[in-house]
Amino acid sequence: MDPKFQLSQPPELFARVDREAEVDDEYGESIVTTTIDKAINWARKNSIWPMSFGLACCAIEMMSMIASRYDISRFGAEVMRGSPRQSDLMIIAGRVSNKMAPVIRRLYEQMPEPKWVISMGACATSTGVFSNYALVPVNQVIPIDVYVPGCPPRPEQLIYAIMLLQQKIAQDTHVVAKVLNLA
Repeated sequence: MDPKFQLSQPPELFARVDREAEVDDEYGESIVTTTIDKAINWARKNSIWPMSFGLACCAIEMMSMIASRYDISRFGAEVMRGSPRQSDLMIIAGRVSNKMAPVIRRLYEQMPEPKWVISMGACATSTGVFSNYALVPVNQVIPIDVYVPGCPPRPEQLIYAIMLLQQKIAQDTHVVAKVLNLA
């Protein structure tokens, strides 16, 4: 013991409390047991590839979510794809017009299964302050998994929506049957 450093209390108070008994088996802590469903869901939720579909001012907030300040790559969603065939998440950011609705529907149909959709902003969700004949809520065009409120929503809200989507993906059941087209 160093003569310059003297404990003022008994040494037992400073002993580690998280010591566990040594494992004597040959495998130790190197074996993980899980189900195939949980392993597939874990891989899916941590590798979401969003397709950017910015239609209005919400797209600026969506773009800032990718930047270093918010860093969406922490959630495995940093690969923004321009093609629907390479993405599994569509983020509708902004108002949807009657002319754009068929395009959104076609892009959604071109996405491979499984696919998810986030409706970002009041305009995409309910046409926002632009309540007129030319706009349509996006849930009348394609099914929506997560809604993000706000005008425009902050990047933190979109990150929270992605976290909610990850929870939804993790709770998916019968994944193997769906992958094998048995469900």
